Amino acid sequence: MTPTRVAVLGAGSWGTTFAKVLVDAGCDVTLWARRADLAERINLDHENRDYLPGITLPDRLCATHDERAALANAELVAFAIPSQSLRVNLAGWRSHLGPDATLISLMKGVELGTGARMSEVISEVTGAPPERIAVVTGPNLALEIAEEQPTATVVACVDDDRARAVQRACGTPYFRPYTNVDVVGCELGGAVKNVIAMACGMAQGMGFGDNTTASVITRGLAETARLGVRLGADPMTFAGLAGMGDLVATCSSPLSRNRTFGEQLGRGATVAQAQQATRGQVAEGAKSCRSVLELADHHGVDVPITRAVEAVCYRGLSPADMVRAMMTRSVRSE
Repeated sequence: MTPTRVAVLGAGSWGTTFAKVLVDAGCDVTLWARRADLAERINLDHENRDYLPGITLPDRLCATHDERAALANAELVAFAIPSQSLRVNLAGWRSHLGPDATLISLMKGVELGTGARMSEVISEVTGAPPERIAVVTGPNLALEIAEEQPTATVVACVDDDRARAVQRACGTPYFRPYTNVDVVGCELGGAVKNVIAMACGMAQGMGFGDNTTASVITRGLAETARLGVRLGADPMTFAGLAGMGDLVATCSSPLSRNRTFGEQLGRGATVAQAQQATRGQVAEGAKSCRSVLELADHHGVDVPITRAVEAVCYRGLSPADMVRAMMTRSVRSE
């Protein structure tokens, strides 16, 4: 049987890790890197020292800086770039995409200005119908997966058959994918959890303990579910891997860029200084807090944690004032 031909566009930590997963699952994978020197080093050293130092990549993983070469005859195309740059990059890639290729979003964000989820951006720019677009989400801390620590994930697509095809393409003994047809819920869970993780990080940076963290996680899940249900998501999605699973991992792990970003803010760092602490890798929550808040306001959904994080990042609110404001909100039934 001919291996599934896959292109992964984006050679950051998660794109590289997912490319490794696909190779380990038996696919023929080409990883596109924005920088030619990075692609060359991956091919020579079988290691992505910029984003996954110490992880040996499969010999069969091929990296390139040529998007045409990466996309040639690709049956699956996975996008793993910062969410706010997806639209402009897709405009340059769409003419090279196969007419029936499955397009996979590995990104967790909401587009600024439009409120569009990443699958919606993919559909709008490429013209692909929702049935051709899948989302991979869940507790996806890249380094742990690259180290082949057991984890589960979700492949969401409105076409269940296509979701199952992606499931078969990426299933390995250490990476267990489940399918789901609730794309809206799965994408929102992945986007909003980055914002909630920033709030958890701020609390931890200020020296608060587990009660505070648990409270933020739980109330963060509540506002995520409120927004999701308003947009048509299945509320049960938020109790699963794409909801609670991803939220707990991102809020709790020191590997989480969003938690690290928030922790730096909680210790008194500026937004620019917090960005440096993530070693140049994008903390999606720093921008998603604005787009998620815009989306929630448009639909009349109360998202107090998201609103507070946005105020810290863009309106000069201090983390201490954020906590004070959150704790003095009017009390009500849970």
